Amino acid sequence: MRDAIDAHDFGRLFFLARKWAGISYNRMAEACDIKSSRVSELARGEGSITTLSKIEQIADALRIPGHMLRLARRPWEPSAHRTTERPASGDSRQLPVLSGARGDVYAEAIRETSRKLVALDNELNGLPIADMAVRAFRAVHRRLGDGDYETRYERDIQAAGAELAEIAGWALFNAGHFAASRRFNQEALFLAKLCGDHSTELLILQNMGMLAGWVGRSREELSIARSAIDREPLPPRIEAMFRAREAQGLAASGQNADASRSFGRARSLLQDSAPDDAPNWAWWVTETEIDRQEGRVLHETGQWEAAIPILQRAMERDSGAHVGYQNVASVRLLACLLDVRAWQAAEEESECLIPAVAEMSSVVTLELLAKTTRKGKGMTGAPPNLRDALHGIEEAIGGDPYAL
Repeated sequence: MRDAIDAHDFGRLFFLARKWAGISYNRMAEACDIKSSRVSELARGEGSITTLSKIEQIADALRIPGHMLRLARRPWEPSAHRTTERPASGDSRQLPVLSGARGDVYAEAIRETSRKLVALDNELNGLPIADMAVRAFRAVHRRLGDGDYETRYERDIQAAGAELAEIAGWALFNAGHFAASRRFNQEALFLAKLCGDHSTELLILQNMGMLAGWVGRSREELSIARSAIDREPLPPRIEAMFRAREAQGLAASGQNADASRSFGRARSLLQDSAPDDAPNWAWWVTETEIDRQEGRVLHETGQWEAAIPILQRAMERDSGAHVGYQNVASVRLLACLLDVRAWQAAEEESECLIPAVAEMSSVVTLELLAKTTRKGKGMTGAPPNLRDALHGIEEAIGGDPYAL
């Protein structure tokens, strides 16, 4: 139960509460103000809950102390003086102190930093975390090199460091710093192998494959995916993740039919995935994510008509797994609508994107959007209203980021 609460895996929480406490899904649904069918879906591992207000409702309904869910103290909790280093205001967003402790407390401080960075990365449409993640890992990297820790906790600290370096690598990719992302991914992989953390190693390999594909190294992307698939049997959700990565490497190599089969295999594997057969970090591997990735492939290989319904489905389907980069599907949809000259639909999509730009922090998404709007404005036959909407996107991208 503690592991489920710590990971915000509410489906697992509901499952365990029914199994060991005999609380029915209907009763939990009523207490948490969630549809009973939704509780059942979550318990089967379908989707997740990330909305702050809903997490607070679950905490209050199931009497989970706020600190266990990284929330402020709940109104029903008895007053008590805190013994942690958090400020008296109870602000749970402050990052833990990564100096001072040298044993298991240090390893936990690193992990808590990672958890908070991930939460920030998925707030709104993604808050920029690259600088914070890099600075935090540099502090850990220095202490690992100096041996400034209790040696009996070395593996645990190395494992926590690998997780933090992985987050930094992802954040640097999202910020458009691809060379730095590769360095941090390699450091993360080194630490994961050093301490034997196979689970985190798989996540790092997925990130390395993603980066390779993005910078045009499709053969490397394909090799990384297949090295993970061929090495040993994987949980269905994790294999699905690498099958989707394999599909993107195949498509970039011109093997479209094989890519389509790999995407189909990924979807089939997700149907076979049970709630507890994959690491906690795999919460984002959903059918919606597969749609986003296949939509990207179809867009980039010029199969615009086929991409449009898949990207629309990625935007409409509520997987419950909110990710900060989710607007990328909308950007690619706009690009495809422009390419097929669906002017009215492109104008409507542009109007929807204008207010979303202010909340986008992903540099790779913003650069793709800027490229798309420039191309759209230069297209012969684009009607004036569409050009105006595209101009509105450009103004939003170039606007004052500190304007209120």
